[in-house]
Amino acid sequence: MHDPSPNSNASRPEGTSAAAELARVFVKSRKARPLFARHPWVFSGSIDRVEGAVADGDEVTVHTHGGEFIGRGLTNSQSQLRVRLYSWDLEQPLDTGFWRSRLEDAVALRRDVLGRTDPAGACRLVFSEADGLSGLVVDRYGDWLVMQLTSLALAERRSLFVEQLVDLCRPRGIYLRTERGIGEAEGLRVTDGPLWGELPPDSVMIREHDLSFEVDVCSGQKTGFYLDQRENRMVVAALAKGRRVLDMFCYTGGFALAAARAGAIEVLGVDISESAIDLARRNADRNQLSNVRFEVGHAFDALEQLGNDSSWGGRCGLVILDPPKFARRSSSVVEALRGYVRLNLLATRMLERGGILATCCCSGHVTREDFAATLGAVAERSGRQIQILAQLGQSPDHPCSASCPESNYLKCMIARVL
Repeated sequence: MHDPSPNSNASRPEGTSAAAELARVFVKSRKARPLFARHPWVFSGSIDRVEGAVADGDEVTVHTHGGEFIGRGLTNSQSQLRVRLYSWDLEQPLDTGFWRSRLEDAVALRRDVLGRTDPAGACRLVFSEADGLSGLVVDRYGDWLVMQLTSLALAERRSLFVEQLVDLCRPRGIYLRTERGIGEAEGLRVTDGPLWGELPPDSVMIREHDLSFEVDVCSGQKTGFYLDQRENRMVVAALAKGRRVLDMFCYTGGFALAAARAGAIEVLGVDISESAIDLARRNADRNQLSNVRFEVGHAFDALEQLGNDSSWGGRCGLVILDPPKFARRSSSVVEALRGYVRLNLLATRMLERGGILATCCCSGHVTREDFAATLGAVAERSGRQIQILAQLGQSPDHPCSASCPESNYLKCMIARVL
């Protein structure tokens, strides 16, 4: 193992304990209430003025229009999230001890409360706003950690986070993954690559429940696996026994293999990514599952074709939909909802009477109520009755912050279609 690369941006100096030495950001009238409620985002349009010299990534204090202290945060003039708040204590600087404490709390939740201690398991160790660390995500895959940074200010402090994570978790290596669009959103210029220790192998082996998976942490989607669906995979699998199952957007086979293991008669997984399908097939072989197969295909086209196939159309007992984000910004929600209606309408064509639809939405801009309403639209247009049996969310290692409802992003609805 080796020390963090000297070419990584060095950590900024420790936070200043005397708040008076920091630049002060004043928000407009009637814009402070969410911030007092500990919502961590100060949008650029909410800011009235800034007093004092400040550079991107600096620590600042945030105040009401009249000067009342709200919190301490880190600023970035290149982002619509002009300040991310981390402390609501005037005397608490954002120094090494502060970040260490936040990381300790996050690790303790997964270890002591959730019991995610399987050395061959995987979990989310740090979930951004939900762990009081807006802009930082850390996933553990066995002996490796994968870090994502969506805040310029935290990216400048990444050597500090690497050092603390090495001490707390003792990984074999830490690898950095970037998120699409982050350069434009934050002015952040980072590339995927190792941050510390050994380079992960091409495939990292993990165990989830009674299944083994190969995970590509260096180039797979997100950080390599959809850890947020862990519990939902088991709920859906419990409904698969004796049914024909179609898993759309199957990625590397998480839902499909769980359904096959649970006793599905036949499972077909479809994904547009050839590399994901190759990995899904290897995962099926590794788990000795012969009742599942995988095909490369575009989901909408595949549903159209299968719906016209007499051996599949109207003969599925369970259809699983876990698409990527349809709405990456609030302005695209209306179009996204149309896409969800079309997708779920095609899925209902595949279902026999009394079949189960497990449909997901990971777009944080789409509310749970709006997503449920798409099923109402599908019922109207299909002429079929749809009963929502369960409304699920993300795995508890992806907790939701009561102060930041945007962290409650995943919707998974289980419905019976008559």
